Amino acid sequence: MRRVNGLASLRSIVTAAANGGISSASTQHRLIPPAANFHSLRQITNPSASRGVSGAVLFSTAAAAASTTLTQESHAKAPPNFAPKEVTLYQYEACPFCNKVKAFLDYNKIPYKVVEVNPISKKEIKWSEYKKVPILTVDGEQMVNSSDIIKQMYQKLQGEDTVPLSEEEKEWLGWVDDHLVHVLSPNIYRSASEALESFDYITTNGNFSFTERLVAKYSGAAAMYFVSKKLKKKYNITDERKALYDAAEAWVDALKGREYLGGSQPNLADLAVYGVLRPIRYLRSGKDMVENTHIGDWYARMEGIIGKSARIN
Repeated sequence: MRRVNGLASLRSIVTAAANGGISSASTQHRLIPPAANFHSLRQITNPSASRGVSGAVLFSTAAAAASTTLTQESHAKAPPNFAPKEVTLYQYEACPFCNKVKAFLDYNKIPYKVVEVNPISKKEIKWSEYKKVPILTVDGEQMVNSSDIIKQMYQKLQGEDTVPLSEEEKEWLGWVDDHLVHVLSPNIYRSASEALESFDYITTNGNFSFTERLVAKYSGAAAMYFVSKKLKKKYNITDERKALYDAAEAWVDALKGREYLGGSQPNLADLAVYGVLRPIRYLRSGKDMVENTHIGDWYARMEGIIGKSARIN
């Protein structure tokens, strides 16, 4: 009976949302399937149509362009005004939203410890009323919800000199949570072999017992293969790879020839896109994305500029 309950719990976990706090803390969590929430999801749209005017309209004059670029570059790398003594991230290794937080910490060279949470028992976060990941503790202060964590950490790093985010940056930060994460699951579980590949990665890098690992790898892969078909219908996706490629190209188009959205240095949107894509980069879907779109150069630049992880355990 315990095994059946454990499997049911696992299936619930892998089919729930890793929805990065788009509207409330109650939607933030879980394993790598970020699009498997059947509640309050938005239809996939191009951000230029659904989230307002961007690009050339935002930079309609040379003066506005220069001003915005200076603003973006001024906050691309946070100044060392904040030096926490102890930072701990409670996470699932394959969770895209946990990887968003890690991208921010790594880029800003903030040393942090990692506690890998068992997705079935969650015993590692029993101390917290918040039962999802990521959770970040900074010198005893608890932060939750990936977008809120990054916002709070950014403000702490900037101190009184915090620079407001540009409209372009806010637009694409929203696009990551509202759109990009929702095209991932239909891709990584597109076929039986890809679903098995994904769960091999999840179970190998996650905190599972030997028995849990075996059950999760095969039962989870089978379950998510069928769930991914429902997700395609939910989001009106006829070709999941095309949806992924279109998202990658939309991001590249947003760069408008710049090295990063932030200009000569990454801004928070660059870090969010990179973080969300990092768990799938070396899966078949991620390899296909790099081979069939123009995102590879930007991704390689992000890998290079972020450099070695700041993780200390």
